[in-house]
Amino acid sequence: MENLRELVDYGVIGVLLLMSFIVFTVAIERLIFFLRVKPENYKSKALLEKDLTKRLYIIGTVASSAPYVGLLGTVLGIILTFYTVGQEGFINSKEIMKGLALALKATAAGLLVAIPSVMVYNFLVRKVKEKLLEYEAKYEGR
Repeated sequence: MENLRELVDYGVIGVLLLMSFIVFTVAIERLIFFLRVKPENYKSKALLEKDLTKRLYIIGTVASSAPYVGLLGTVLGIILTFYTVGQEGFINSKEIMKGLALALKATAAGLLVAIPSVMVYNFLVRKVKEKLLEYEAKYEGR
C-alpha cells in the first residue's frame, strides 16, 4: 500500500504538473503566433481559422480533465486511508488525517491546473474570434 501513497504523491501530482507545463507552452506559442499572424496572407477565412485554432484543443482537454486527475488522487488517498485503518484494527486519528490531507492535496492540485487552463483557453478563443472578425471586416466586405 506504500506504493499507492507514492502514486498519489508523485504520480498524480506529477501528471498535473506536466499538464500545467503543456498548457503554459501551448499558450505562449499561440500568443506569439497571434502577434505575428497577418490575416492578409490568407486566401480564406477558413484557412485563417484553421491556423488560429491549432492546438487550442490541448488546452481545452487539460482544462476539462485536470479536475478528474485530481479526483483520482482523492479517491486513491481515501482508499489508502481506509486500508490503513483496516490494517491497524483501530482508529488512529494521525494516520486518518495524513491520508485525508494527501487526498485533498490531489484535489487542490487538480483545481489549480484546471482553473487557469479554462481562463487561458477562454482568452485564446476570444483572440481567435477577434482575428476572424478583423479578417471579415477588412477582406470580406470588398
